[in-house]
Amino acid sequence: MNLLKINKINKKVKGSVQITGSKSETNRLLVLQQFYPNLIIKNVSNSDDSKLMQQALTSTSNEINIGHAGTAMRFLTAYFAVKENSEIILTGSYRMKNRPIKILVDALITLGADIQYLEKEGFPPLKIYGKNLVNDFVEINGNVSSQYVSALLLIAPTLKNGLQLKFKGEVTSVPYIKMTLQLLVELGVEYAWENNIILIQPKHKIKDKTITVESDWSSASYYYSLVALSPNSEIKLTSYNKNSLQGDSVLATIYKNLGVETRFEDNTLVLKNNNTLSLKPLNINLISAPDIAQTIAVTCFGLGIECFLTGLHTLKIKETDRLVALKTEIEKLGGEVQITSETLYLKSSNEIKESSSISTYDDHRMAMAFAPLATKVSIQIEDANVVSKSYPTFWEDFKKVTS
Repeated sequence: MNLLKINKINKKVKGSVQITGSKSETNRLLVLQQFYPNLIIKNVSNSDDSKLMQQALTSTSNEINIGHAGTAMRFLTAYFAVKENSEIILTGSYRMKNRPIKILVDALITLGADIQYLEKEGFPPLKIYGKNLVNDFVEINGNVSSQYVSALLLIAPTLKNGLQLKFKGEVTSVPYIKMTLQLLVELGVEYAWENNIILIQPKHKIKDKTITVESDWSSASYYYSLVALSPNSEIKLTSYNKNSLQGDSVLATIYKNLGVETRFEDNTLVLKNNNTLSLKPLNINLISAPDIAQTIAVTCFGLGIECFLTGLHTLKIKETDRLVALKTEIEKLGGEVQITSETLYLKSSNEIKESSSISTYDDHRMAMAFAPLATKVSIQIEDANVVSKSYPTFWEDFKKVTS
């Protein structure tokens, strides 16, 4: 599927969708399962990223290509660094070879890892010689991608003396770090987080354990957007927890300001358009949930309201530079956007250009974030299959609630 044409949706948006397990939780648990084979995982994500992760962890090849999967690159770098007597080349797509990994590699080398750069200094591909890491203290900047931190925390219980991880400066992306820590706790790993230090105790064996992965909240964001943009709409999503580990569960609070009521019925989310709400400009810091920035910006554009989003510094090193991509595509539709290295300002407007063709830049979230605008105008999505990276059945599910 290269170009997908979506005609303007004139019907009431309604229906139920079962969303696959969280990619973030799945990928963490897949790594932990390698250390603790008596861990059973249910509701595993069917995303490309998680499939790549599974293949990489069970591969017998000495060269592993993880394509565009950034989480896999970070987690596998740490995993192979502690896999004794292994020798692996870890590589990826052209874009991946331009996504920095030096901060994580430096931290692992501090712990005693043996990792070499095969092309550009500070970037994949990497040659990793797996060994027993003897050091147990590492210092890292608090404002780096949480994936670097989580990669270190995932291997921490396997280290002989555990790990003492010290942050320099304020810590960002806290929810994703907490998710990793909570999954460790569920396996019986002990930790303490006091001030700027996380201390992880070693744990070489666990009791038999089954964990059911919660459905993915970032995937739910596109339905929040659909409901916000469609009067009288109602969508049910399963399977979700009221006390979620996922930072993106903040959607329920954010979209209340955009006219969407969230109700929990057991493990089902019920999203309903609150037509009575008069909408105000949105000003929000997304430092703890940057993956939903694209969806929120497009929702605000569709509603014709101004928004100012901050805390977006990690968006420049994702599948594409998401800030530039958002600006380009929203302006193609007639909007006006200003960006800095970590903020996005959308001016309020009341016109959306018909039948525009949205470029997706090898980025799954670009395709899905712009799809709900079909409630306002006919739209075209280029390279629509890119959604398989995180949500392979998105177009079928989208059709289910819009037709």
